[in-house]
Amino acid sequence: MLLIGLTGTHLLPHEHAWLTAPGVAGVILFSRNYSHRAQLIALVESIREVAGDACLIAVDQEGGPVQRFRQDFTRLPALAKIGAIYNRDPAEAIALAEEHAWVMASELRASGIDFSFAPVADLARGNAAIGTRAFHADPDICAELSHAYVRGIHLGGMAAVLKHFPGHGSVAADTHKAQAIDPRALDDIRQNDLRPFVEGFLAHAEAVMMAHVVYPAVDDQPAGYSRRWIGDILRGELGFQGAVISDDISMAAAGSAGNVAQRVQGHLQAGCDLVLACFPDVVEEAIAAIPAPAQASMQRVAALRGAIGSTWASLLDNPQRDHFVARVTALDS
Repeated sequence: MLLIGLTGTHLLPHEHAWLTAPGVAGVILFSRNYSHRAQLIALVESIREVAGDACLIAVDQEGGPVQRFRQDFTRLPALAKIGAIYNRDPAEAIALAEEHAWVMASELRASGIDFSFAPVADLARGNAAIGTRAFHADPDICAELSHAYVRGIHLGGMAAVLKHFPGHGSVAADTHKAQAIDPRALDDIRQNDLRPFVEGFLAHAEAVMMAHVVYPAVDDQPAGYSRRWIGDILRGELGFQGAVISDDISMAAAGSAGNVAQRVQGHLQAGCDLVLACFPDVVEEAIAAIPAPAQASMQRVAALRGAIGSTWASLLDNPQRDHFVARVTALDS
């Protein structure tokens, strides 16, 4: 199944056909699709009018450098700010992780968005793409904060998506721009990068997003194209039963599989349930390449639908929200 990107702030006529194509599970929205909250709500309503209530609508609303909706939403600090608090007050950092997640999730659910690709469970070990998006360099701290963040997302009525499995933080290259190769042994990755993911699974995270990183000691394919990583390790060794989602097929590091159709099919054959086609110029080719979805994938993907959320008016009338927003935004003071 696919999550596809749209062109702008309202649906275009040809995008109606995209939304109703077999194998399209929903859309992922970006800053190009947003101007203000009323416009977003209108766009969400128009998507559901065409595609139905089961259509998934997702976004990257991590906070810090990656927050697609800013005007009319709480400006969320980067997760690294919470990790810095942990160094001096672990209990306070755990509370802030849960509160940050609740604010993010509850605002999105009040706007009709099903889920955000969050939290980042990577280690903060110098990767060019991850940077302050990760909580901490220490696996134990990152694991504890990831668990708290998943808990907060669930309290906000939203599914959690841990990324980027099995860990993007310990290799320097940015997979948006170049191939990334992490030469470490599997045992090293198990002892470090996998620990936040395992803790997130214990908190019942519903999905993981795969990294476009190659770990040649494990497989010569990027993790999202790897049956070894998805089937043997993620599903077999770790027992993860949720949805597995590819990173964007337009990223430079995804190009090893070939053209757009080969990238889509490569992810699905490796065991991904959802494939991201984020840029409109690849959507038609991606749709043409998608086979009929498997029943098991459909069930896993269905778990990503948002729970019944608060209205925006009820959020504004909630003193707890005011308290959480004040505490979270103070991290950027």
